[in-house]
Amino acid sequence: MPDCQKRTTMSNSTGNLTSPLIHRLDDAVSRLQGKPLCESVKSILSEELTQQGDLLDERLLAVSSDGYARRLLHRDPEGRYSVLVMVWGPGQQTPLHDHGGLWCVECVYRGRIRVTSYDRIETGDDDCVRFVQVGEIHAGVGEAGSLIPPVDYHAIDNPNGETAATVHVYGGDMVSCNVFEPVMDDLYRGRSCQLEFSRD
Repeated sequence: MPDCQKRTTMSNSTGNLTSPLIHRLDDAVSRLQGKPLCESVKSILSEELTQQGDLLDERLLAVSSDGYARRLLHRDPEGRYSVLVMVWGPGQQTPLHDHGGLWCVECVYRGRIRVTSYDRIETGDDDCVRFVQVGEIHAGVGEAGSLIPPVDYHAIDNPNGETAATVHVYGGDMVSCNVFEPVMDDLYRGRSCQLEFSRD
């Protein structure tokens, strides 16, 4: 998720995920690809995040004063996937963005979030891109969705009065993505965004 603010990187896993979850993810990425892989990861996250109770340490679920929090939970040693937790205080949000060519599965761990999806329409005028909103989903605990490029343009926000947390599995290390800032109406200007992890 992009916010392009000053962050500090974490080089390895925090070790807070249970072995069964990691074993299941390892198995899925070793056997499957594309949509079948994402469907399997969706099921794994929905089951593990709802059945394991307090899976994550409370310190990982703290709201950041620096925008939504982005924290590394696990990095596959073979580079096949990474697992992050993101924490959304009331009103915190991402801009419209993609996932830098990586597939992603996102599952709600606490609270509720809103995911707004877009279709991209090339315009060629002044380096601007036209986007059309095509969907809006409000998701609660255990609900998961997947994003597979090139159908991955979206924004996430927490329009609710309580903190939300989501767990994200990416098809590798998501170190950069493209964000799209509104210019006027449905026109946006894109820029590359380097991603790191929250300091707090």
